[in-house]
Amino acid sequence: MAYNVGVRAGGGLIPDHYEEIRKLNTISFADLKLAPEILKALAESGYTTPTPIQAQAIPLVLEGCDLMAGAQTGTGKTAAFVLPMLQKFLPHASSSASPARHPVRALILVPTRELAIQVEESVKTYAKHCKLRSLVVFGGVDIKTQTPHLKTGVEILVATPGRLLDHIEMKSVQFNQVQMLVLDEADRMLDMGFMPDLKRILALLPKQRQNLMFSATFSNEIKKLSAEFLTKPKLIEVARSNATAENVTQKVYLVEQADKHVLLAQLLRGSDASQVLVFTKTKLTAGRLAKQLQKEGVAADAIHGDKTQLERIKALDAFKQGTVTVLIGTDVAARGLDIDQLPMVINYEIPRAPEDYIHRIGRTGRAGASGKAISLVSPEEEKYLKEIEKLIKCEIEKETAVVPRHAAKSERAPRGEHPERSHAPRSEHPERSRGPRPAAPKKSSHDPWFDKPYEPSGSATPVKQPDQPESKPKKEVAAIFVRRPS
Repeated sequence: MAYNVGVRAGGGLIPDHYEEIRKLNTISFADLKLAPEILKALAESGYTTPTPIQAQAIPLVLEGCDLMAGAQTGTGKTAAFVLPMLQKFLPHASSSASPARHPVRALILVPTRELAIQVEESVKTYAKHCKLRSLVVFGGVDIKTQTPHLKTGVEILVATPGRLLDHIEMKSVQFNQVQMLVLDEADRMLDMGFMPDLKRILALLPKQRQNLMFSATFSNEIKKLSAEFLTKPKLIEVARSNATAENVTQKVYLVEQADKHVLLAQLLRGSDASQVLVFTKTKLTAGRLAKQLQKEGVAADAIHGDKTQLERIKALDAFKQGTVTVLIGTDVAARGLDIDQLPMVINYEIPRAPEDYIHRIGRTGRAGASGKAISLVSPEEEKYLKEIEKLIKCEIEKETAVVPRHAAKSERAPRGEHPERSHAPRSEHPERSRGPRPAAPKKSSHDPWFDKPYEPSGSATPVKQPDQPESKPKKEVAAIFVRRPS
């Protein structure tokens, strides 16, 4: 993978140098002066050479600098802050069982549960030979299961903002010894409305601390946030700002909204990809699309906010193991998913925010592997496509999809905001049969009784009235009359 490397400190931009890139590609983890315990864990995980973001960030973090790093998903940014964090805290490592010997020294804030779990798993992997404790806390599970672990003491705490505030209110966590704060995927945290929560948390932390911020995109909001809590930060970019990975092939199919489901089914049947991640805008569409694909024999499942944490973890594990080949999710639910060698991403509905497109297709083509990103775009979504191309400064290849009419009629796309409808052909509905219907008998235009001759009423026989039930005697009710003043 070709990396565009640039380092900016205090506002000054250092131009890209091919010689610098060449040097970064020849650096080993041993050259970064990491402790033997950390190097051993890296070797056991199969890592010997750092990625460009790791090669640049680790020395700066070890120096104690505040850092603002722009890195796409899959570039190894988690290790870029975890490895130097472990190195700095090794002198405080202790085998003591006393909670006082294990205060929270580093706080890592992430936007979603899935990302929180994966970041903490990375911390455990790299710290397996260090006597440093870590813990992850997130919503969606009983908070009482997390509190005992917090009280035993942890040096590195990974958390989502909402659940962390819950623990703060319960006074189950203390921040008086926090030395390092990390905001991972900061742009997504702002998109999800976490800014008020972040300000509350930052106000509780010691003023003297090291701050690291990682973001895939650099919007004006991100720059404003960095100005608020970073002190003379060093800026690292391993790719052009707001760019997509060069090793991901992008393609757009122009298709009617009602034909998207048929086209998606065709793409899945014709693809040799063992795993496909499909993005939708809403939880409702994700769930119904998964059910529809299951009916057609596709091993699909959905992951969204309405599912419990256990259900989400179960679906994700099934996807990683290959028992589920198509995972459908929303931007929030799929944020932070780390799937090794994910070959394909499909945007069933393209996002309205152009930055979300970069995050979506960043799920594939990770760590230099090749990937494919396909987007199904209806006429109503073309305006969003133009905004995406404007952001990434690239025109995406387009093809008009041809969907057979008979297939489109028999397999309609699930409607995002309406109940599911039957997909059976009309001929299967007897009440809708197109065959000739028997003619209804013609009704007379008037009643024949009116054609009879007139008969005097005297000759008419009295009509016997049906017996009426005896009425019960009326109950007397007292009434009070009040005279109104004249």
